[in-house]
Amino acid sequence: GQSYQDYHCSDEEKHMECPVDPNMSITAVTHAKWYGAPGPLFCGPKTEYSFTGIWDHLYECNRPWANPPETCSVYEGQKAGKYDNSAPYANNAGRTDVEGCCWWGRGVIQTSGVCNFGKLNYYLGARAAADGRDSRYPTIDFCKDPEVICSSAEYKELKWIAGLFYWMESVQTYNVDGWDYLTELRSFVEGGMTGTSFIDAVSGIVNRGCHNPPCGTGELDGRMERSDNFNKVLDAFFGGVIPQVTAPITVTET
Repeated sequence: GQSYQDYHCSDEEKHMECPVDPNMSITAVTHAKWYGAPGPLFCGPKTEYSFTGIWDHLYECNRPWANPPETCSVYEGQKAGKYDNSAPYANNAGRTDVEGCCWWGRGVIQTSGVCNFGKLNYYLGARAAADGRDSRYPTIDFCKDPEVICSSAEYKELKWIAGLFYWMESVQTYNVDGWDYLTELRSFVEGGMTGTSFIDAVSGIVNRGCHNPPCGTGELDGRMERSDNFNKVLDAFFGGVIPQVTAPITVTET
């Protein structure tokens, strides 16, 4: 597992990040539903969850003939699996609790971590309003309720707004150790949009915060799947025939 509460901002942007509230308790409103898919992510203080175990994805939970009968009741549409909290099971960081672990990914680009939620709140949410700055969502505190991105019935667009904000604020502006997003985008397009180095680097920025993982947060997750999906989108856009760019292009930030 990943400790998203440790995804901090740089020193220059530290004032934007969300504080970690150890008493925050949240259960996700969205989750996967394939056969044996785990239940919704959740977090809470150690007084509520002293430890957590594992999700047994192979467990056959729909057993009406059992005594007593069993049903798949963790979430609607569940087909298999169950929580096994009979003993603590540590994640890769050695933790067995979920205290402060409320900053998992949400929205179309999976906004995650105290830094990204803090920036969203600083520029678009309650923090901006409290500071006397213009705010698109002045009544929404993304730091106190990160799940609002998925749960809001009033602002259903938040799933997209959060992703677009992250792309504009963190991806398009990325320029670290000689790797500049806009420069690399030009090179990729002018080079015929071949190879995986560009999408791998962008995937690293989105997934791990760096263009050349492993970095501080680990290896790039799902490298091949991300590359395959990117190429599927290119095929959908161009019908399998990548256009040739014969002159340097100009890229502007939006």
